[in-house]
Amino acid sequence: MAAGTEQLATRGASLRARLAVSPELYKRITFVAVCALSLIVLTGAAVRLTGSGLGCPDWPKCYGRTIPPIQFHTVIEFGNRIVTALVGIVVIAASGMAFFRRPYRRHLAILGVLLPIGVVGQAVLGGLVVRYDLNPYLVMSHFILSMLLLDASFALAWCAAHDPGWREPSRDRLGTWAIRGLVPFGQLTVLLGTMATGAGPHAGEHEGELVRRFTFQGSDTLSWMVERHGVVAAAFGVAAVVVWFIDRRPHGGERRASRPLTVLCLLLLAQGVLGFIQYRLHIPAGMVWVHVTLATASWLTTLWAVASAGRLAPRTSRSEVGLAAPARA
Repeated sequence: MAAGTEQLATRGASLRARLAVSPELYKRITFVAVCALSLIVLTGAAVRLTGSGLGCPDWPKCYGRTIPPIQFHTVIEFGNRIVTALVGIVVIAASGMAFFRRPYRRHLAILGVLLPIGVVGQAVLGGLVVRYDLNPYLVMSHFILSMLLLDASFALAWCAAHDPGWREPSRDRLGTWAIRGLVPFGQLTVLLGTMATGAGPHAGEHEGELVRRFTFQGSDTLSWMVERHGVVAAAFGVAAVVVWFIDRRPHGGERRASRPLTVLCLLLLAQGVLGFIQYRLHIPAGMVWVHVTLATASWLTTLWAVASAGRLAPRTSRSEVGLAAPARA
């Protein structure tokens, strides 16, 4: 009896050893997940900007068929659904492999589980978007959920690439909080940009279909949204430059996030120039897609800056400083 139990335990240990995922392999999988979730943002934008939002008027099939008819808008919309399915496979892999990574880290498993839940939510939202004829609020929610998934995937990839305690906590409280303060600027910029798109000529329909847009300011809604989006985006750019100088200040600045902050400032400059040109050219679809691509890159770079700044060291009380001084002497 004891021998049989020991044999089963040995087989179980052997199976776990064969299924074990190395930290290096898991790091690569999480990087692929970030790329895949970024891709789905861009393919979703392509659906909207080519007017293919109702290229398949039903869901999950297309015109009641498993294989859609070969039409431009239909292929674009159904292609996005296929990409979503492939992304689902990638995030399920990233989620499941977190439990087999050795050494096991619980917070990776928790972050990993969020990804397939989010992808399922995306699929459900996508169905509702089609069901309710591209309701602008649903379309906007669809995009925002995509950005939240990017947040979770980036956090997973960053944590997978760095072991706990890989560096000392930061003591640059001003610089770290300044970098964290860029997050709400970026979130608001993305939100207003999404609303501006929902009020513009690229609400996702193709010829002959009636799709609702944001019209809370009547015929002036687009210009009203663009103005506010432009002001917030400009404030975000100015804030990024100010934070860049704070991070590099001679006394107290640790310069942990210098590289991502530099990249962010350049991306926001490109965004500003492109946004001005596309509005003057009456918002051509191709330029809007590039704008969305740069917005996605800017948001990922903001997350990179926050992660690079790292955690803050706990404050040292005066009594602790006084006790530590004789010890150093």
